[in-house]
Amino acid sequence: MRCTSALTSTAACIVAATAFSTALWAQEGGANAPWRGAGVKPCFGPEGGSFQCPAPAGVVAIRAGRLFDSASGQMLTNQVLVLQGERIAEIGSAAQVKIPADAQVIDLSQATVLPGLIDAHTHMFNPPKAGMSREVSTLIAIHNLQADLRAGFTTARDMSSHGNGYADVEMRNAINEGRLDGPRFKVSGRGIVWGPAIAANVPVNPLASTRITSAEEGRAAVREHAERGVDWIKLFPGGAYSFTPTGDVNYVTTYPLDVLQAMIDEAHRLGKKTGCHVFGGDGLKNTVAAGCDTVEHAFGLTQEQADTIVAKKLAYDPTLQRYIEPYMDDNDNKNTGGKYRMIPIFEKAVQTAAATKGLKIMVGSGADGSTYAHGTQALDFEMLVKHGGLTPARAIQGGTIINAEVMGWLDQVGSIDKGKYADLVAVSGDPLADITELQRVKFVMKGGKVIRNELR
Repeated sequence: MRCTSALTSTAACIVAATAFSTALWAQEGGANAPWRGAGVKPCFGPEGGSFQCPAPAGVVAIRAGRLFDSASGQMLTNQVLVLQGERIAEIGSAAQVKIPADAQVIDLSQATVLPGLIDAHTHMFNPPKAGMSREVSTLIAIHNLQADLRAGFTTARDMSSHGNGYADVEMRNAINEGRLDGPRFKVSGRGIVWGPAIAANVPVNPLASTRITSAEEGRAAVREHAERGVDWIKLFPGGAYSFTPTGDVNYVTTYPLDVLQAMIDEAHRLGKKTGCHVFGGDGLKNTVAAGCDTVEHAFGLTQEQADTIVAKKLAYDPTLQRYIEPYMDDNDNKNTGGKYRMIPIFEKAVQTAAATKGLKIMVGSGADGSTYAHGTQALDFEMLVKHGGLTPARAIQGGTIINAEVMGWLDQVGSIDKGKYADLVAVSGDPLADITELQRVKFVMKGGKVIRNELR
């Protein structure tokens, strides 16, 4: 098929060429036909993009000098893992587990092996700057995604696309289809914010957060997100904070309680969980009372609220490093003349959570590529230990097995167990003795595929 006329439009040529290719594909037997293109037959995505097919599953054995058991919080020694394809087939002491004769052996006997790390609060897409193209925005997001994977975060939850519509859904799908290397991914799309209503003559940006002014609009927004394929519903019950002249904190509250409750109930009806951005005050009270599945940030968390989180079987994701960065003090100094600071208030909230029996503390970074660079999120483990009151073992559990449980993937990731994905990281030292070891990940494997190995 050729477009020979000078009068034939480019669009017409594309349509005709597509129709010709489709017809030829069908004529030659479709996917089962002998490959008549260049080189080895590739794999194809649903939209037609080609990529290298995964290698056939093989047997791999890993010798682990130390291995962190995230279920118990204990460090085991002299362990052997046998992997079959992307899953763990056997695990146990070197005396118990026999390495198959045909296995490829990876020697990590001088290192500490841990489950792949999980970041429960990322923003892979940066908020688009004026004039930024969708292509540039996507390239930045892919860079962020792959920086996280190389840093050992083999699973992540994206908590709104920052003005990039449902592009995170497409990115998740590309990872799942094998077209893009990245963490296992759960996403939340646009996110849902509170009014005011936009005038009818003002164009609505379909990529920005969904704006609502009532419970019914909120339920409709939740349904739209579910229809577009998100995994989580991101809500914003609270906004900014400010200090009064006497040092009290005013927290902005957005949705009325009945609106928040309606959205959470609708999400649960549709089988979706909710994550709530909130700092304190009535917004935080509403978040806990309405049963938001994960309470994000919560600078002003009280003991009563922490106890209620436990009673309602919710989880707390502080994103500690993100909100004790130096710019927080800069803003408070500017706004209060240096009299009042949010950082110690937030640290106390996390310490309250850490001292509350049974409270599930997640590890989420809030990394957004602006004040917190992707690939550096292991800083949160250090902050939770040094400023949040967690032991190293509990912090690592938060970023592995606790996150896996809250995200609904406990049967797949979060611990090194038979039948789970072979998502593994390794460091040279012992992170129970020095939590900063997680900032120096030397080996990363996702689903049996080595992403990075500097321990050869």
